Amino acid sequence: MPDFGLKYFILQQRVIHLYRHAIRASKYIPDPQARSETIAWFRSEIERNKWLTDAVVIEEKIIMARREIQQILPTPLPRAL
Repeated sequence: MPDFGLKYFILQQRVIHLYRHAIRASKYIPDPQARSETIAWFRSEIERNKWLTDAVVIEEKIIMARREIQQILPTPLPRAL
């Protein structure tokens, strides 16, 4: 098992924070069906990319996910992401 180090730990925390933000922000979607589909979509994206090991690719995926969340969900992202 490879030793990923601090960089991967920080990236993992950013992904978890982004996921939690998406879950919280989805509560403002009025339609329950749309809300559950949005959560399922975001979770599937995280599951699909969980085996990535290249830090640059992971950072690009985080940036793309932030953009998509900003377009879909009604609340702004915190600056810490």
